[in-house]
Amino acid sequence: MSLEFAGSISPPFHHGTQLFDFRSTHLTSVIALRVASALSVVALLAGCGGRAAGPPMAPPEVKVIAVAQRDVPIVSEWVATLDGYVNAQMQPQVSGYIIKQTYKEGSPVRNGAVLFEIDPRPFQALLDQAKAQLAQAQAQMGKTQLDVDRDTPLAKERAIAQSQLDNDIQANLAAKAAVQSSEAQVEQAQLNLGFTHVTSLFDGIAGIAQVQLGNLVNPSTVLTSVSQVNPIKAYFPISEQEYLGLADRINAPQDHVEAPKDAPPLELILADGTVYPSKGRVLYTDRQVDITTGTIRVVSAFPNPKNFLRPGQFGRVRASTYTRTGALLVPQRAVIELQGSFQLAVVGNDNKVSVRIVKVGERVGREWIIDSGVKPGEMVIVEGVQKVRDGSSVNPKPLTAAAGAD
Repeated sequence: MSLEFAGSISPPFHHGTQLFDFRSTHLTSVIALRVASALSVVALLAGCGGRAAGPPMAPPEVKVIAVAQRDVPIVSEWVATLDGYVNAQMQPQVSGYIIKQTYKEGSPVRNGAVLFEIDPRPFQALLDQAKAQLAQAQAQMGKTQLDVDRDTPLAKERAIAQSQLDNDIQANLAAKAAVQSSEAQVEQAQLNLGFTHVTSLFDGIAGIAQVQLGNLVNPSTVLTSVSQVNPIKAYFPISEQEYLGLADRINAPQDHVEAPKDAPPLELILADGTVYPSKGRVLYTDRQVDITTGTIRVVSAFPNPKNFLRPGQFGRVRASTYTRTGALLVPQRAVIELQGSFQLAVVGNDNKVSVRIVKVGERVGREWIIDSGVKPGEMVIVEGVQKVRDGSSVNPKPLTAAAGAD
């Protein structure tokens, strides 16, 4: 081995100082990192401990009301159509030209009032002709009567043949029949002349004219319509189930002299939501149930002295059909409807919430009848239901009257 190669290897103590400096620096970094991590954990624990030490959250405030119990009349509503108590299409009984319209369209008319006039001249001529024929028949009857009166004593004395008297008697009878026929023709001509005045058959409201002056009309022509509107009828259908419950009260008596006495009074709600001031009454029910709808039509009547209601109007008829005794009621907004089920949030004496599934009945105004699930006097949440869950604590406050009316 040469001395040069040996000299190229550095002795161990030549790099000792640099190695010691590297290890010291690395150790210092590790220690600093561990100290920083420890301080972070301490700070985190201190923060968590500070929140845990804060005051607890107060229970949410809710508005509650007691479950009410009282007798409640159950009110039902049905869609109704108004129609005249009596309706008539005015059609002439003779043919002719319209020469005059004597009524104001849409105005009240009296029984016997003339609505239209048809040219009467042809009918006056027929009447005059019928009267002339009657006079001829009467003259012929007079002549035959004279023949009978003259020949009767002659036939008794056998001055003339009995057959001649018999012919005179038969001619007289034929003349009398001709007179009766002529009298009937005169009466018919007088009727036809009178028919040239088209009159109303009852008191009512006359509609818009369907013809104009100068139109040729005949017995199939509709001139106008007249409806008696005081009282006015209201037709409404009820279901077969409702009919079975009300049949004893709404069916008319056997003699049909008067309307049912036990039928409930009716209210009429107009299309704008207002309630007609006068009460109505049931007149009768239809003879059969409509097999296509399962309903039966009920006919009622409402006073209409000012002609305010008109045929063709729509409305809703409302009546109290029966009374629920001791019904339990809560505001409708207290009921929670969820996937076909109904729930109430009930607050107990310990201010804990119990969410219960309930069975609901009819709606009465802004309240809802509860058939089962709660008891009278229990407190149910009306406002703030979305803040609570089953078993949570709440701060109940009674619902004020003003808030309940909203």
